[in-house]
Amino acid sequence: MTNFLALDFETANRSANSACAIGLVRVENDQIVEQSHFLIRPPQRWFEFTNIHGICWEDVAEQPDFGELWSVLAQHLSGVDFIAAHNAPFDRRVLYACCETYGISKPAQEFLCTVQLARRVWQIHPTKLPNVCARLNISLDHHQALSDASACAQIVIAARQVTGSSIAGASSALPSSFNSSLN
Repeated sequence: MTNFLALDFETANRSANSACAIGLVRVENDQIVEQSHFLIRPPQRWFEFTNIHGICWEDVAEQPDFGELWSVLAQHLSGVDFIAAHNAPFDRRVLYACCETYGISKPAQEFLCTVQLARRVWQIHPTKLPNVCARLNISLDHHQALSDASACAQIVIAARQVTGSSIAGASSALPSSFNSSLN
């Protein structure tokens, strides 16, 4: 069976290391077993995207920075086969930039992009998270990190249910551990 972690970052500004929130949803054997949300104090006080996610400096000023939060995040990553994210290149870039900023080794897990997964499994276009959620009847409070991560987890679970033991046409969106668990 496959265990994975769906995650979503919200950022304060265009800097990849400006994570100000993270949503984490752990899935074991196609069941959501844990959900967590953390506000993060980014290294800069400049908030450019408050109008998108509603988070401002005052919300995070007393919160831990990424380095201080890492031990908790590492526990969530422990034992997972892959990390899922909607538009995974963005979240991977944020995760890796935050790790680099705080001198933390990058997680070894591969990323699964649910944008690509939705295109391959359901031929959904456009594949913005609200579009995919509407198509799959998944509840979403967009740009709230935990809601976005939960939706991402549900997309992966739905794809596994739809494809059964075969992931034909979707394999390039998936890490090898996902494919091998279906065969």
